[in-house]
Order: sequence, then C-alpha cells, then structure tokens
Amino acid sequence: MVELHQEIKIKEFVLEEQHTRAGQLKKQLVGVQAEYKDLHLRVAKVHEGNLVLKREYDSLLLRHHSLDQTFLEENVRGSELLEAMISRKQVAAVRMNSRNERRLRAREANLQKELKSATKMTVTIDVSASATLTTSPRILDSIKKLFEKKRRGNSVFNLDEHFYAPGGICLAAKVPSKALHVLDAHELGINAVQFSPTSNLLATGGTDRVIKLWDVKSGTLHNKGTLDGSNEGITSIQFDPTGTRIIAASYDKSALFWRLDDQVPKLTLTGHSRKVTTAKFKCSSHQVVTGSADRTVKIWDLHQAACVQTIDVLSYCSDVLCSEYFIISGHYDRKIRLWDSRAARCVQELPLQGKVTSLDFSPDHRQLLSCSRDDCLQVVDLRMNNTRMGFRAEGFKCGCDSTKAIFSPDGCYLAAGSVDGAVYIWNVSTGNLETRLPDMHSSSINAVSWSVSGDFVVSVDKSRRAVLWSDI
Repeated sequence: MVELHQEIKIKEFVLEEQHTRAGQLKKQLVGVQAEYKDLHLRVAKVHEGNLVLKREYDSLLLRHHSLDQTFLEENVRGSELLEAMISRKQVAAVRMNSRNERRLRAREANLQKELKSATKMTVTIDVSASATLTTSPRILDSIKKLFEKKRRGNSVFNLDEHFYAPGGICLAAKVPSKALHVLDAHELGINAVQFSPTSNLLATGGTDRVIKLWDVKSGTLHNKGTLDGSNEGITSIQFDPTGTRIIAASYDKSALFWRLDDQVPKLTLTGHSRKVTTAKFKCSSHQVVTGSADRTVKIWDLHQAACVQTIDVLSYCSDVLCSEYFIISGHYDRKIRLWDSRAARCVQELPLQGKVTSLDFSPDHRQLLSCSRDDCLQVVDLRMNNTRMGFRAEGFKCGCDSTKAIFSPDGCYLAAGSVDGAVYIWNVSTGNLETRLPDMHSSSINAVSWSVSGDFVVSVDKSRRAVLWSDI
C-alpha cells in the first residue's frame, strides 16, 4: 500500500507539472494568436495602401501619356512654325537681294552711260611748258572695263574674281624671336584668338564661355573688357573689316554677334543641331557663314537675324572661308570642298591625308592654307591648277581637331602651334622652317594670330595661357 501510495504521489506530481506546462503553452498560444491577428491587420492595411498607390500610379501614368502626347503635338507645331518662319525669312531675303540687284544694275547702267559720254570728250590740260595732253581713248576703255560686271546669273566660277579681296597693308612681317608678355588670360583653356584690323586690339575666346578683349600697348596685353552671352565654350572668333563688331562660334550650337560697345550679344544665331565650329563674315558684312559638326554650312542675314540658306556639306565641318558667291569648307573626311552658294552645289573637292583642322587665305586671297591631323600644312595655289606645297617640321604635331594655322599678313610666312607647346613658323618661298618658339607654353597650342601690322604674334593654349611674341 505504501509503494502504491508513493507511486500515486509521483504521478500526481508529474501530472501537476504537465498541467503547469500546459498552462504556460496555452498562454503562449494566446500571445501568438494575438500577434497573428495584429500581423493580419497590418497585412490588410499594407494591401489597402498598395491598392491606393496602384490607383495613383495608374492615374499618373495616364496623365504622363496625355502630357507626352501634348508635348509631341506641340513639338510638331513648333517645328511647323519654325519652318514657316524660316520660309518667310528666305522669301524676304530673296526679295531684298532682288531689290539690291536691281539697284546695282541701275547704278552700273548709269556709270556706263557716264563713261560712254566721257569717251566722246577730249580733255586738254595746259601745263607751264605749254604742252597739250589729250586723254587716250585706250585709257578710258581700260577704266570702262573696270565697271563692266558680269550678271549674277551668268557669271562663271573664277577664283581670282571671287576670292581676291585685299585687306590691310603689311609691307614686311617681322618673324618673332622672343616672348614679350605671358599671362593666364582665361579661367579655362583658350580655343580662339584674333587681332583686330587695326592691330591694337586682340580678342581671345575660351572654354570659360567668354570673349576677352586686350589692348596691345608697348609689348604688353591690357584687359579692355569682356563679352558675355555664350552658354558654352567659344570655338572661333572673327572681327569684321571695320574692327567694331565680332562674330563668334560656340559649343552651345549657336553663333553670337557683338558690337564692341556692348558686352551683351546683339544677335544669337540658332539653328544648328550640334556645336558650331566656325563663324565668318562674308564680303558684305551684313551676312555671316557658319560651319558645324552637324555637317551643314549656314548663311545668315544679320539684318533679319535669320538663316537664309543651308548647305549640306556631307561631313563634319571644321572651318570655312567665303567670298560673295563661293564658300570653301574643311572637313573630317579629309577633304576641302568649294561650294557655289548660289546653287548650293560642290564645284570642286581637294583630298588631303588627314582631318582638316583649319583653313586660311593668303592676304591676296590667291593661296589657300590648310592644316590637317597628319601634321602637315599645305598651301594650294588657287590660280595654277591647285598646285600644292607641303610644310612639315621635326617635332611639329597638331594637338587637336581644331588646331589653327595662319598666313603672316604679308603672305611670306606660315605659323601654327604644336602639341609640344612651341610655335612653328615656315618660310613660304623656301618651304623651310624659319624659326621655332619654345618654352613659354606648358600644354598644346590651340591657335595663333599675327597682327596686320606684322609686328606681333599671339599664341594661346589649352591651359589658359596667352603669349605675345615679337622681335621688338
């Protein structure tokens, strides 16, 4: 009985422990069930929130599609308006050119009438020696021929006629031998430089988006002002023949036109789809020619602030030169092309061995200088069946796709900057290297300019430095 009683106590103790453990598990189960309900409620709330977000997303998506469609429609409308505006501008330009042509023909007719009447007169000049001199009809005929112009529609491509445009006079350019002034002219690299026609003013254009004007006095450069307005870096600069206006090309797909008495651009010419690499005044200073990486050359009328003609030039255009009716363009496809702007057609191609980086005319506009990425400068005689002469030098190497090479103002020398930071100058007559100007630049030279007076040369480089050279 005692043993049974002990076994019963043991079993009761075990049973009590099991009851206690069951109570604990039941409490844990209640807690888990409460947590489950809480999580279930949170899941329901998250699901409801997702549904709200989904409805908002669908609404925004529909609105986006609607706005996108509106944008496309407005873009098409803008293109149509732009084309209509350009068409009107072109019609207006044609009318203006027609009126100008009629006026020119009327003026020429009056001059011819006056000359015909002059040929019938005999002019006698009395001198102290009582000698009598009668005007020779032969001389009058020669004068008459100077005024006889070919009609615009019937003229024939003649390089002498269309590219001879004498500018400032320089009897003998001085080959520089030393640096007179060295300065950091911009905050970033300098891409372009040019002297004014009077040689007393210099313009530099840089990657810092500004053009700076410098007064050249006694062998030093003094800052005279800044021209703002470009949204990106300047790629080229040119003064007009009066030296009072500047046209510049920019990486922001535009060309900008300033008057020197105002630092804000008078006009901004937009229409290219890629960067504008060059901008040049035509013979009539109210028109400008621009070349671009978008493989087009555009002619702009500054009076109308509009493009009057676009020429598809087949390749990336790095530089242009122009006359009244003809344009010369240099390209990345290793060709120089001559265009008749009246018919927008290519009349001649000159192949080279490398990408064309720049073009320049000799002072008499009878020779064409090209610089290319094969590290060679070539001079083409435009009168003698395009006879060429190449210029190379040990150590000379083009530093970029826009390296500028130039003629001296007397046409006797060529100058270009190299990747080694030196300026190289060649003699055109002998073809030999005349001098090498080293040590002043620490990076590749982008461009050089020779003053019309022949006294100074300025070189600019990628590290914002400008150097004034001379032999004075």
